[in-house]
Amino acid sequence: MEQLNFKPISLPIKNNENKKHIWDPFRKKWVLLTPEEWVRQHCLAFLVDEKVFPKTLINVEKQLIVDGVKKRYDIIVFSPQGKVLLLVECKAPNVIISQRTFDQIAQYNRAVQSHLLMVTNGINHYFCDMKQSDDHYHFIENLPSYKQLMG
Repeated sequence: MEQLNFKPISLPIKNNENKKHIWDPFRKKWVLLTPEEWVRQHCLAFLVDEKVFPKTLINVEKQLIVDGVKKRYDIIVFSPQGKVLLLVECKAPNVIISQRTFDQIAQYNRAVQSHLLMVTNGINHYFCDMKQSDDHYHFIENLPSYKQLMG
């Protein structure tokens, strides 16, 4: 798999029916190792190891309803009280992050109301502080740590 702009991780990888699978410690199962999954697993390690978000507050690949349509988000981090702290959209490294990507995460965010967003293709990472009152992206240089967010 491609080298990413995250610290390297070490997760078990196995071949099953001539397809590679990677162990997802959050979903507690083997998942098909796609380029997007490679980015997602690196992003999860970044959130836990570098930003010190508790694993127990992180959900991966769950369904949500957006404008009456079933969608799946990549990563959500909750506060201990159940409020969404961070919504993450992961793309494969060969996917250029465009306005369409930001439109997608903004659409998902209407359903979950997170004030922090992260968009990554593993190479480029973008962080936004969404001010719900004006519905605009406010790009920030770095993602705050869990401790900084919990104050």
